[in-house]
Amino acid sequence: MKNITMYSGPMCNFCEAAKRLFSRNNLKYQEIDISSKEGLRDEMIKKANGKRTIPQIFFDDHHVGGYVELRDLEKKEKLFELLK
Repeated sequence: MKNITMYSGPMCNFCEAAKRLFSRNNLKYQEIDISSKEGLRDEMIKKANGKRTIPQIFFDDHHVGGYVELRDLEKKEKLFELLK
């Protein structure tokens, strides 16, 4: 199974929704709070091809997008397929 990484930030409803989605699917993930250390926001933007909103979610090095894209994968039952 691929590693899940989510860049998040404080007071982010979409970040919280993504965490709930991971929990209900019993998926472990690494959370990187971009407000916790200088340079993390820039790192996220670079990895996410210029996207500045949070969350930004990755399966290994594959950029999934944000919560809306993650939820779409779950609805279409493609979430676990991409995590193989």
